[in-house]
Amino acid sequence: MELHSGSFNPDDFSWRGIHLTPAAAERIRELAAKQGVLGIRLGIKQSGCAGFAYVLDTVAEPHDDDLLFESDGAKLWVSLKAMPFVDGTEVDYIREGLNQIFKFHNPKAQHECGCGESFGVQAE
Repeated sequence: MELHSGSFNPDDFSWRGIHLTPAAAERIRELAAKQGVLGIRLGIKQSGCAGFAYVLDTVAEPHDDDLLFESDGAKLWVSLKAMPFVDGTEVDYIREGLNQIFKFHNPKAQHECGCGESFGVQAE
């Protein structure tokens, strides 16, 4: 599988964007303040047993092709190349016992690996 920007156009009114839950927004604000950055970037890479993996990085300076999604003061940038694969995704932050992780509820994911770290999409 190869990453393509596909037919995603940020000017198209039919796209759904990215939604941050209150818990995810709070965690992004905390990380940004602690590390002295603007926010977080969500990307994807080819990886894992299902095809793609989510990648989170801190953002000191946004890229020209990043789209900004803001919620409750939290800033999440997403690469235009990743949008065809993550459009409509809800980003959550959960605590399970001692573990704390960002969870992605991606309507475009056709299947996920057992550990939830990678996902596959239907070829269009």
